[in-house]
Amino acid sequence: MTNQNVILITGASSGMGYAATKLFAERGWQVFAGARRVEKIPQLTNVRALPLDVTDSASNQNFVTTAITEAGRIDVLLNNAGYGEFGPLEEVSMANVRKQLDTNLLGAAELAQFVLPTMRAQGSGRIINNSSIGGDLYSPLGGWYYVAKHALNTWSDVLDTEIRQFGLRSVVVAPGGTESSWGEIALKNVTKNLKADSPYQPMVDGTMQLMDRLTESSSATALDLAKVFYRAATDRLPHRRYYYSVADRMMSHFARVHAGAFHQVMNLAVKHFI
Repeated sequence: MTNQNVILITGASSGMGYAATKLFAERGWQVFAGARRVEKIPQLTNVRALPLDVTDSASNQNFVTTAITEAGRIDVLLNNAGYGEFGPLEEVSMANVRKQLDTNLLGAAELAQFVLPTMRAQGSGRIINNSSIGGDLYSPLGGWYYVAKHALNTWSDVLDTEIRQFGLRSVVVAPGGTESSWGEIALKNVTKNLKADSPYQPMVDGTMQLMDRLTESSSATALDLAKVFYRAATDRLPHRRYYYSVADRMMSHFARVHAGAFHQVMNLAVKHFI
């Protein structure tokens, strides 16, 4: 059994997962980093790079079993893997819907089921779920992504109430705009999911302009969010929600508390760009 703190990180080959893998390893943690593209995971002394597809049960089980076998404990699971399956709700195929939910929600839930027996036996452990301010707000074309993040938030909150009795916690990190490839992938998925001669084409064009502007104004880097993950992992009394900025927190609060007003603002914004 290692004397180091042990963390499992999914989606470790790019963006926030890549940055978190480096940060935790540099701060002395033993990192089990999983991704489909293993060759892109940081190659560092404290990093054990493993193949991982969070939509595959056998892959998830092997990822957790390897960590337990080699390290003897699990202090933190960082459910970071995710992507945006964007497109009009009428036109996104159900196969892509299932892929979105499998990746952004069900994979995290299954990994939690695999790590919790070990955490309970230790009497300590923390599950950090990388969600989004999109867990509280929304925009056109991202319906299934927002559904997955809303669900992830609720799942995390319920899990937290269930596992506190064992000395464990489940918390959410909710990034806003972040410099990463996420937005580019989401926009590509809009085009992929759009049918020929789609009646939603004007909305897609306008919404993509809006998303481009929001992406340009992103202030948080992947490293910024990795530092938020580290706080969530090490705070003696962890919060239920973690945000990078006051602006992110305020946007989520506004969408929750003033849902009708937020809906009107969103409709006006889209109308302006169509």
